[in-house]
Amino acid sequence: MYAVEVRDRIMIAHSLPDPFFGPAQNMHGATFVVDVAFFREKLTRQNVVVDIGAALDVLNKTLKPLAYQNLDALPQFKGTLTTTEFLCRYVFDAMAAAAKGGALGEDGKGLAKIRVILHETDLARAWFEGPV
Repeated sequence: MYAVEVRDRIMIAHSLPDPFFGPAQNMHGATFVVDVAFFREKLTRQNVVVDIGAALDVLNKTLKPLAYQNLDALPQFKGTLTTTEFLCRYVFDAMAAAAKGGALGEDGKGLAKIRVILHETDLARAWFEGPV
């Protein structure tokens, strides 16, 4: 399986109001490094997995509305625990929709799977991976 990975970062604020999260129940900030890997069985006619420029553009457009925002205040996350794992799936869904919809070019429609990793720190990360 071939893969190409792109990276961006995002700064957000949020709280996780559940006793499970201890001090993270309170408002706090996070800077996530976001890696998105695209996989395919066979290379395209141009011998690539996907257009890297298009992948970077789609990732940036996915993250931009969240940048420097308090996720607790955004309507799409109302009443949701915006954990790192949850945000991985949020980004995955956007990237998969972009692939299916042609925003990654025609090559994006032939992807086998996508993996989204959010690095919280150099010590902790989470990811979601699934078929396109």
